[in-house]
Amino acid sequence: MGMDNMEIDNVVIVDGLRSAFGRGARGALAATRMDEVAGQVVRALLDRNPQLDVYEIEDLATGNVLGAGELMSMTSNTVARLANLPPEVSHVTVNRQCGSSMQALHMVAREIMTGAGEAGIAMGVERMGRGIPSREGGENPITRMHDRLLALTEEQKKPDPKHDQYFSVAFPRYILDAPANPSMPQTSQNVAEAWNLSREEMDQYALVSHQMSETAYAAGHYDGQILPLTVNKPVFDDDGNQLFDQQGEEIVFAKDECIRAGTTLEKLASLNPLGMIVSYAERELLITAGNSCPTNDGAAAVLLMNEKTAKAKGLKPLVRIKSMAVSGVKPQLMGVGTIPASRKAIRRAGLTPRDIGLAEINEAFASQSLVTVRELGLDPKVVNVNGGAIAIGHPLGASGARLLIGLGFEMRRRGNVKYGLATMCIGAGMGIATVVEAVD
Repeated sequence: MGMDNMEIDNVVIVDGLRSAFGRGARGALAATRMDEVAGQVVRALLDRNPQLDVYEIEDLATGNVLGAGELMSMTSNTVARLANLPPEVSHVTVNRQCGSSMQALHMVAREIMTGAGEAGIAMGVERMGRGIPSREGGENPITRMHDRLLALTEEQKKPDPKHDQYFSVAFPRYILDAPANPSMPQTSQNVAEAWNLSREEMDQYALVSHQMSETAYAAGHYDGQILPLTVNKPVFDDDGNQLFDQQGEEIVFAKDECIRAGTTLEKLASLNPLGMIVSYAERELLITAGNSCPTNDGAAAVLLMNEKTAKAKGLKPLVRIKSMAVSGVKPQLMGVGTIPASRKAIRRAGLTPRDIGLAEINEAFASQSLVTVRELGLDPKVVNVNGGAIAIGHPLGASGARLLIGLGFEMRRRGNVKYGLATMCIGAGMGIATVVEAVD
């Protein structure tokens, strides 16, 4: 059958499951192998959907960014084996930076849409507690980042009408002339300045993220999304170095570790700006640890199926995949990649932003989340209703899957939301988005 007359099958998210997200470096998962965590999440996801024959899984696609610690190579293969998947199930590791597990979901969804499989698993796992590699890759001049990527050409500095059409503001010249590969916090400062955000409104946004996360846990809104894990607490010496040959007490880890239930606006306002940022216009430095996401360890997995196959097996899907998109933006304004990606995904779904009844925006920083809501014209009351990454955490490669799990469960819980949006900004200047719809 030629591509011109190929029928596109509907793809549904049948179910999703994740670990609680641990604090990087000194968190509850620091003494636990993350490949083991990911394997347990996948195995538990399949065990609670026994109608699916595991031999029907075409692919296990695993998003991972840093390749740190035990995730240095063949991540998806390792996870598949630890989850006791048969060797006939194929596997691939995906790296689209922060968007890796959402990209994995897009890949698996397209396979199913085009008939190249009936089912698949898209997931992500990240170990941020083992240290984040240097952006320049060390001192070896051959392995560090290419010098030509550290400075923009004059052509690249020019305003781009095709790029700028997605935004309501004209980007200041001093930001367009800034270094081409800034740190993520620096891009947050740039975004805050371009849209004239205040420190207070970013801190207020962060406060609400913590409050809504804690409220959601208390109300049971995360029930069914998180796999409780029995782990040993890490042990540290007096200098704070982890003692890998020792194990602490055994605990059940089942709640995201970075939620600060008792934080206040005053506490957030007392934090100093991050030391790695500057203002190219010599304005106030606005980005702190409080209005940024933490670093985390965690894993999340999503089960995707052909809709007809899922219904034939008696499975009740969470949501249907309606549309997908990715987009690039200027690297100095990395955080706003959510905007063109979301606009494209919403348009491809035949919708407008007013049709979005729930949205999950990954809160890499308060600045980019605030701007995304405003530029898309979303109702703030439908965004991150159970808290966001500033509180929950952002284990890079796992976050995209986490967004879609949370969105799907909340749409099912409410029962009156037709369309949902999940979107996230991506390091180096990209965005990714997925629109889903309720399944009758």
